[in-house]
Amino acid sequence: MFASTTYDRLFIDGKWVTTHDQRTTAVTNPATGTTIGTVPEGGAADLDAAVDAARRAYDDGPWSRMSLRERSVLLHRFVDVLDSHRSELASTITAESGALPTLVAGTHFGIGFGRFRHAIDLAGSQLDSATPLRMGAGSVMGGTALVYQPRGVVGLITPFNFPLYLNLCKLGPALAMGNTVVLKPSPLTPLEGLVLGVAAAEAGLPPGVINIVTGGGDVGESLVADPRVDMISFTGSDRTGSHIMALAARSLKPVVLELGGKSALIVREDAPVRQAVDIAYNSFTLHSGQGCVLLTRHVVHRSLVDEFLDGLAARAENAVIGDPLDPETTMGPLISREQQQRVAEYVAIGENEGGKVVTGGRPIDRDGFFFSPTVIHGVTPKARVAQEEIFGPVAVVLAFDTDDEAVSIANDSRFGLSGGVVSADTGKAWEIARRMKTGSVRINGGGTALDADAPITGYGASGIGAEHGLAGLLEFGQPQAIAFRVG
Repeated sequence: MFASTTYDRLFIDGKWVTTHDQRTTAVTNPATGTTIGTVPEGGAADLDAAVDAARRAYDDGPWSRMSLRERSVLLHRFVDVLDSHRSELASTITAESGALPTLVAGTHFGIGFGRFRHAIDLAGSQLDSATPLRMGAGSVMGGTALVYQPRGVVGLITPFNFPLYLNLCKLGPALAMGNTVVLKPSPLTPLEGLVLGVAAAEAGLPPGVINIVTGGGDVGESLVADPRVDMISFTGSDRTGSHIMALAARSLKPVVLELGGKSALIVREDAPVRQAVDIAYNSFTLHSGQGCVLLTRHVVHRSLVDEFLDGLAARAENAVIGDPLDPETTMGPLISREQQQRVAEYVAIGENEGGKVVTGGRPIDRDGFFFSPTVIHGVTPKARVAQEEIFGPVAVVLAFDTDDEAVSIANDSRFGLSGGVVSADTGKAWEIARRMKTGSVRINGGGTALDADAPITGYGASGIGAEHGLAGLLEFGQPQAIAFRVG
């Protein structure tokens, strides 16, 4: 079976190797709470071997010295192998992360595979030619050209919410630019990391180009702190991101951090309420609210609040919550019992802060880790539930009277990852979007799919650097200016 639910070894230096301590970790299906398989639990010795393999592969192997065309053939073959096993992969993703099949097909496969391939194409425009900066300066015939070199060994650390998608979105640009990698997937979703070793072996990638080590925070810390690692790309919480940045500073290695969000959706006085409700509902219940770019603060004009709350509550109460494989299901589980408890604790915090739970607010009494879509109204913009990332299906509705007040509320956050504006006046919505301190804004829901050329960036606690598009690709390259003279 290509996408197994049980592994007994890690993928290091192009081989499947037994872990040093031979410990294992159970993998849980969040929709049932039952164990679906086991994986080896990596440790310090395993990470050391993986970093050593990646270092040798970069310094002495062919990967970084291949032309982009040669790497491109192997990388396209790698993602083609994954693509040829969609059915098995889809089952694994749903069983491990609780994602609905529509989300698997659209995000993990459609966008994830697409961005992997797009990174290869973008790299071709940057690596197969030099960009002239100056030619024929003064009396000397010559000039200066800009090229990009690989960073070297890159550590990739990914979270549980969109595992295959995020693994591919990091691997694509890192490998296309000529780096070798050590991937440390979330301990909650390790299967979608280890399966990449199966694809790498089948595609014939050189040994050491991709290395995969499971484990907890200690493994991630060791990866970041290792002086043999040249760069870290991390997606996860702002607290962990801050810790990673401090560890990386010891060896002055660059980091790309895509962190949390508490993003605002501004609903102007002229907004079509039904459209605003649809956007708002989908944005806080997608994957049970487990997404950093989701819009969980709904900043609504006071004249529309009652109608908006009625519509949002009706949508939430009509949600079909249950088995992701049931075609009638519209919202699946949270990832773990701990996350379910965390969401419940935040609802209680919101009530203690003066908020009213308009609908939801409770775990679902059934097997698995389900939580009802929850709408809270009546807290101030400074309340914890309006300021802190909950990572669950909880929306906080805040009222405003003027556009200036709406922008002020939206920007009153230490996060700044995404945002939205709903308005019948697209020009006014554009003006408001330009005033929002956030990495991306969708006006009236934006396009039908994420643009592969659009980078994801963050203000404040939402991160450092860029992911996706040309800006994200170049994070994995070191610019080099080469001055030359003719004759």
